[in-house]
Amino acid sequence: MTLPVFGLPAVEEAATTPLVLDTVRDALIAHAEGRTSVPPPLHMAFPEADGDCHVKAGRVAGAPDFTVKIATGFYRNPARGLPANHGLVCVISARTGRIRALLDDHGLLTALRTAAAGALVTHALARPGAATLAVFGTGEQARLQALWLAGLRPLDTVLVHGRDARRAAALCDELRARGLPARPAPADQAATADIVITTTPATAPVLDAARVREGAQVTGIGTDMPHKNELPPDLFRRAALIATDDHDQCLDHGDFGHAVRAGTAAPDADTAAGLLLASPVDRPEGAITVADLTGVGALDAALASAVLGRLMP
Repeated sequence: MTLPVFGLPAVEEAATTPLVLDTVRDALIAHAEGRTSVPPPLHMAFPEADGDCHVKAGRVAGAPDFTVKIATGFYRNPARGLPANHGLVCVISARTGRIRALLDDHGLLTALRTAAAGALVTHALARPGAATLAVFGTGEQARLQALWLAGLRPLDTVLVHGRDARRAAALCDELRARGLPARPAPADQAATADIVITTTPATAPVLDAARVREGAQVTGIGTDMPHKNELPPDLFRRAALIATDDHDQCLDHGDFGHAVRAGTAAPDADTAAGLLLASPVDRPEGAITVADLTGVGALDAALASAVLGRLMP
């Protein structure tokens, strides 16, 4: 029997926004409640090419499938006319161990899973009236975070900060074309927004903790390997609530772990993000809240299985 392989167009058509949001929300809650199986990720770094690769596996308890995913980020690719991110997902039967299909999605499901998790957790933690968003980064994930969050709450301003002024301007043009009032901003100004989302492969903090305003929500999604670091440790000292998508991962190679090792956060200071999605968040109006999202294999498994269910009903 020939192994089914589904390419990017088929996966893109099946992965509708409602499907992605519902699946990721349910998987985050299942993970927080201990109803998943997620081994530690495998990481590889390619400093000579400014690239990295991670392999993640996972399963939600009772699901018919589990997955193994390869995802790469090679950050000089845009200068070559290539996307920075790539990858594929292998969907395997949890009943027979047979490979059911390959989703040759070029990293799309990873991007959508990340966007959905970021938007869901950010929306849950941010003040109800928070309407000014700043994104640090100018790539695909910066665009997706702005668009997906805007689908969950009204945004009256989107500030974009990036090292490359041309790319920041181009992203603002694209967001404005999609109906969002976006404009480039320096780092100090962007750090003062109601909501801050960092989406970079940085190896040193990209914002100044002292500039973050009282009542702000800050979400970091770029630190998914030990050598990366987006959020400054001092920010965690100021936080009244710290959310992590996976305690062990974030402690090992997330911004939360950097803060713990710096002595600005206790090792048990975090709350599972999925628990914050399962019930309303009680946050003081002036509190700073922080989310550290490193990407969980169980979310990949749930989304790939849901997409495959539409491709092979």
